[in-house]
Order: sequence, then structure tokens, then C-alpha cells
Amino acid sequence: MTILRNRVLRRVAETLGILFGVAVFVFVMLRAIPGDQITAGLGTEAAALTPAQRQALEQYYGLDQSLVTQFFSWLGNMFTGNFGYSARSQQSVLELTLHSLPVTFELAVFSIVLALLIGVPLGMLAASRTNSVRDAAGQVVSLAGLSIPAFLLATTLLSVFAASFGFNPNGQGFAAFVDDPLLNLRQMLLPSLVLGFGIAAPILRTTRTAVLEVRSNDFVRTARAKGVPERRLQIRHVLGNALVPIVTMTGLQFGYLLGGAVVVEQIFSVPGIGRQVLLGIQQKEYAVVQSTVLVIALAFVLVNLLTDGLYRLIDPRVRAS
Repeated sequence: MTILRNRVLRRVAETLGILFGVAVFVFVMLRAIPGDQITAGLGTEAAALTPAQRQALEQYYGLDQSLVTQFFSWLGNMFTGNFGYSARSQQSVLELTLHSLPVTFELAVFSIVLALLIGVPLGMLAASRTNSVRDAAGQVVSLAGLSIPAFLLATTLLSVFAASFGFNPNGQGFAAFVDDPLLNLRQMLLPSLVLGFGIAAPILRTTRTAVLEVRSNDFVRTARAKGVPERRLQIRHVLGNALVPIVTMTGLQFGYLLGGAVVVEQIFSVPGIGRQVLLGIQQKEYAVVQSTVLVIALAFVLVNLLTDGLYRLIDPRVRAS
């Protein structure tokens, strides 16, 4: 119990340290970008402001305070649930996040499912006979997934489906799953394919490497010698013991999707949390960007903690360490 308690406390301390580091980094980097909220909001009209008007706006946005005061004021408000306010959308950042985070989470889940359906079978197929045609085909698929930029694949798919099949459900305005499940699934199809194809590449390579390593163990040869059916051998004995690296890679990719799908979300007009950050940066809305990035970082850490617990559940050797 003491070991478990110490381990939990250590992970909590690591999580708080990571979040604090992310908060400092985002806060500093935003203010290193030329311009401010006043200039972004008013554009060229900002040059016509009188000193008194600019001073009043700086007081309104809190820009007249020192950077240290601004940082800890924002961080303190975060702990009380005040994530800030977006002048662009006339909504609180918390309200925006509660709408956009489930959208990105849904997109990430669909993308991961597609990536697993592509990567794991192809990885096992490639590992079943090394240096063969099937192995080379798997390597080509993984190389394509790693090398084709997401924005290029997304633009190509959107153009082809819209021009050839008249299929562009994302142009109808986003529909939540609870409001219109069929339209929502159609809108998630193409962005999920784009993201899933890119994520399938590292999952395929991880699966191939893990399966080859497990197949070289003595217990696999023993099971085959005992007459265990090949399908059962591959799924239960080989894949079952190769799950830890696959789960780890899947967890890392899922965490990446929570904040790294901004390009795909923008192209397909998916109102996710990555697009929320992009719009916040364009408008120099410090509260939107800072609070949203911190939420993304927290989600990434929680996914990693869940992944850690999952492969400890899968592999007793990890659980005992």
C-alpha cells in the first residue's frame, strides 16, 4: 500500500509539474508574438486610438499589469473554473471548451479505431513472413502513412469526393451526434480516414516489431509443437503478448490527436478544440489559447495515465515491477 501510495503521489506531482511547465511555455510564447488583443481586434483602427483609449483597453484586457501578475491571475482563475472570455464568440472559454472537446474526442476515437483496424492486421500480416511481398507491402503502407502530409491527403479526399460524388457533408454545418447521428457520422468519415491513415503507420510498425519479437520466444514454438491451431496461436499467444507496445503507441497517438488534429479540423470545418486554439491565436485571445492548451495538456496526461494503467492490467510482469 505504501508503494502504491508513493507511486500515485509521484505521478500526481509529475502531472502538476508538466501542467505548470506547459502553462509557463504557452504564456511566454503568446506574448513573444508581435501584437496584442487590441491590435488583433481593431486591426488598422488601433493606430487611431488615443493614449487614453488605449490605456482604457489595456486595463480592460489586463495588459497594464506585469507579466507575473497576469500569469498568476490567469492561473488562479483557472483553479476556480474561470477559464476566461472570448470576445470573438461572446462566450466563456469554459463553455467553448465544453462544446469543442467532445467533438475532438469523438474524432480521435474514430481515427484510432480505423488506425487499429488498418495497422494491427497489416502489421501481423507483414510479420508472418519477413522479406516477402506481404512484408514489403506493409512497409509501403507504413511509409506512405508517415510521409504523406495530412493537409495534402485531406485536401485531395475532400476535392475528389466533392467533385466526383457530390459528397461534402461538412459544408452543411456541423451536427452533433445527439442531434443528427447519421449526418455526424458522415461528417466524421473523411477526417477520421485522414487521421487514421497517418496513425496506422506507427501502429503497423510497432505491431510488426512486437509480433516478430514474441514469435522468437520459446513458448510460441512449444505451443506450435503441441498442435495449437495457427489462428489461435497468432491471436491468443502472439498478439496477446505483443499488446503492451501496441497499447502504448495507441495511447500516445490518441493523446496527440486531442491537440494535433488542428489542420484536419480546419480543412473539414470540424469545430474541435484544435480549431479553437487556431482561431484564438489568429485573434490574439490570450485566455482562449492559454486555457485551451492547458486543457489539452491535461487530457494528454490523463490519456497517458490511463494507458499506463491499461498495460499494467494487460501484462502481469509490468504490474509486478
